[in-house]
Amino acid sequence: MDLPLLASALLIFALRITDVSIGTLRITFLVRGNRAVASTLSFFESLIWLVAAAQVLSTLDSPLKFVAYAAGYATGTMLGVSVERWIAVGDVLMRVVTPVDAPSSEHLLRQAGYGVTVVNGQGMRGDVRILFVVLPRRRSDAVLKIVRGVTPDAYITFEPTSQVRATFAAPTQLRK
Repeated sequence: MDLPLLASALLIFALRITDVSIGTLRITFLVRGNRAVASTLSFFESLIWLVAAAQVLSTLDSPLKFVAYAAGYATGTMLGVSVERWIAVGDVLMRVVTPVDAPSSEHLLRQAGYGVTVVNGQGMRGDVRILFVVLPRRRSDAVLKIVRGVTPDAYITFEPTSQVRATFAAPTQLRK
């Protein structure tokens, strides 16, 4: 195999992994309302893409370059999602639904410093308690462990939130 062709294909592959991963992060920051970071990432994403595309389009006679381009895109998508999960940017809303007579994790969550809003509701099988907690996404596993420790059968959902515009004041902060 031609060494310069192989080196060019590997370069294209690496560039596509990089620009697609950056693109995934750019979208995450954009959705979360962080326009400054998103626009900075978009600059580097487009610059890297341009270099990769130029490598492929300079000579259209190499299927290896086409495959490297597509494989880099696929790999970059997987890597970008993995990095996004690892950095866990933003906040999430955790919703916990339990029967009203089940033990509640509300007090443990408050002791851990989380604001908890409790609403009573009517479910398919009777009265339910619904806990709402807005928390940093990177803390989701720890908070989930607290809830599962008290009520293992609770129905729990997480959903991303928009940028939080107000802060929760813990009871100790209110006394000052």
